[in-house]
Amino acid sequence: MRGKSGERRKRLGRRLREVRWPALLRLPRTRRGQRRLVQGLMAVCVLALVPATWMRLAAGDRVGTTAEAPAREVAVVFGAGLWNGRPTPYLAHRLDAAAELYRTGKAKVVLVTGDNSRVEYDEPDAMRTYLTGRGAPDERIVSDYAGFDSWDSCVRAKKIFGVDRAVLVSQGFHIHRAVALCRSAGIDAYGVGVDEPRDATWYYGGVRELAASGKAALDTVFRPDPRFLGPEEAGVAEALAAGAR
Repeated sequence: MRGKSGERRKRLGRRLREVRWPALLRLPRTRRGQRRLVQGLMAVCVLALVPATWMRLAAGDRVGTTAEAPAREVAVVFGAGLWNGRPTPYLAHRLDAAAELYRTGKAKVVLVTGDNSRVEYDEPDAMRTYLTGRGAPDERIVSDYAGFDSWDSCVRAKKIFGVDRAVLVSQGFHIHRAVALCRSAGIDAYGVGVDEPRDATWYYGGVRELAASGKAALDTVFRPDPRFLGPEEAGVAEALAAGAR
């Protein structure tokens, strides 16, 4: 039995050696080719890191904690997914920070921006329900149902809801990009970076930011319109006026 098994392994090995692998999958055999491969990989890594580095520089010192955040009339919370119709833990932590900003008087209105592209998936309403359960009055919460990505949320906050100054709330791996994008959209933005344990989701978010930063850099250059712009809405102005009475 061992002899037959050994013969099968040998035949398999010969077949693998005979396979003509695509040129892109074969490592160069010469030192010059190997050196070029290493140089190419290094160039790709540098190009991937440049946008993320620029985002951090663009955000500058405008990122801190809820205690360090300046008082602004509006806090903007970016969506971060739902589980069974409820905010994911990461989104819940963002909303907790926004509720704290409201309780401490650092924000008078909370603008929740997220995805409602499908009837069965409604981030803004789930965010509103969570905030009201944490003591934020319903009339002080404004929903943006077309915040499909960070750029769309920033542009719509400025053009649709008339937000000029805001405290943005997100996780640390995303908040620099959010501040850079909102500043590019014309909002005087300060970011609150919510702390999270270094779990698999956190590391995934950090890696995802490398690709997202590239898109963000293009957005700041070409300034595309959001997927859905629509007419101006008075929700933020009305919520601020109601709070002033």
